[in-house]
Amino acid sequence: MVSEVREYAGRHEYDGVVPDLSLGAVKARLAALGQGPPDPDPYDEAVLSAFEAGLRVEYGEAELHRRSPMTLLSELDLSSYDRDYAPAAERAAARRRHLAAWPDAIDAGLESLDMVSAPVAGALLAAVEGLTAGVGEIPAPARAAHARFVTRVREAAETGDPDPALGGPLLARLLGVREALEVDLGHLEELADAERDRLRAWLADACARIAPGRAIGEVVAGLVADHPEADGVMEACRALTGEVIAFTRASGLVPGLDGECEVAEAPLSRRWVMAMISWAAPYEADAPSRFYVTPPDPAWPAAEQAAWLEVFNRATLPAIALHEVAPGHFAHGRMLRRVSSDVRRTLQSWAFVEGYAHDAEETAIEAGFRAGDARIEAGVALEALQRVTRLAVSLGVHGRTMTMDDAVARFETDCHLRGVAARAEARRAAFDPTYGRYTWGKLLIRELRGQAVQRWGAAYSPGRFTRALLALGSPPLGLMGAALDDTHDSGDTEGSPT
Repeated sequence: MVSEVREYAGRHEYDGVVPDLSLGAVKARLAALGQGPPDPDPYDEAVLSAFEAGLRVEYGEAELHRRSPMTLLSELDLSSYDRDYAPAAERAAARRRHLAAWPDAIDAGLESLDMVSAPVAGALLAAVEGLTAGVGEIPAPARAAHARFVTRVREAAETGDPDPALGGPLLARLLGVREALEVDLGHLEELADAERDRLRAWLADACARIAPGRAIGEVVAGLVADHPEADGVMEACRALTGEVIAFTRASGLVPGLDGECEVAEAPLSRRWVMAMISWAAPYEADAPSRFYVTPPDPAWPAAEQAAWLEVFNRATLPAIALHEVAPGHFAHGRMLRRVSSDVRRTLQSWAFVEGYAHDAEETAIEAGFRAGDARIEAGVALEALQRVTRLAVSLGVHGRTMTMDDAVARFETDCHLRGVAARAEARRAAFDPTYGRYTWGKLLIRELRGQAVQRWGAAYSPGRFTRALLALGSPPLGLMGAALDDTHDSGDTEGSPT
């Protein structure tokens, strides 16, 4: 978890450090888990135990470091040094140490990468190739090691097993153990279907208000065709970033929201996603967070560029900003800076992180963001349909009830995506088997919010709920009920983050 805690917790004692992902080293570190003293806080001890158990599943049972180059790719990635969390000279020195560690780290990682399927390799090949883009001078040993990594992934893309599936039982454990939950995939599939039906009805209602009498597909086609040109995507994202931060502050959805969020093009090594946040982390001196956006590649055929641009249409782009910036990820990152517990500052449940940000999209609509604008409601519904389709596709692909072609068709049918955008979403299921976490986390958070409304009565407010929830950091989904306990809702946290 070195790259994760370095970037998202700001533990920069790990700058320049790349872990050994060889089979023997991973086995030794798994054996060492849980040998430290228990945390004196019972809640934090429960979080630690959930994360330790999750790592045993991820590396011991699922062996993701053998199945996917994503683990090694994440640890090699240099883009976390781009953000201004420290003086430029200090970050440049860390980047040089990191590059110097590439040869040994890559060779160790390649020793383990013996179970990579063709779909996983094909989906990540461009990201692996992009590791060196924009880095500047790269020492010859690091460049040669990177070439070995690219060659291995390219070979796997051409000759690897065509089946990327983990199988249902392993997927259930991978989903649930770190979240301190038992997962019934059949029940999860039922939840996904019910949420899809709710979102379809919401989309239909919004489309009927936009263009009465016209078919939903026709209205959606018009919405997605209304987008900035490629050279206008970044400016549109900057304008929206300012708008959603101002709205979140004015509405009180995230009490005391402060800080600065910059918009930047995603580095090539991260262009397997269309948008993402790199926040000012809890252990860092304060600095701007980065909202990374991936415009279409000018080298793509014109039709593929056009299909990619549709993702940034003026209906769904606000939903992306609500998710990535505020009241979503950027705002969450600001609240993490107020938490004093090392466990809660350092360990991130990504099902919670993504579920919270996904829930923030609809919460903002309920709080009056662009009130009465049916196009925005349609955009939020479309984004949510994409996320719930991820859940359905991950269950189908890894349960072997859905082929990759089926997955692409599902994104085209349920989400109105086309071409490269639909294929990118479907291919992500192969190397990111838990990417259904967005909808799963959202549904459990909304369930918890309903419990808060009942328990707190007239004392309930969206801001109070957010404050209590984020006081837990980014908790495993099975442990976030502690937010309703008075000991974890200690009142206002207005003022400057720690």
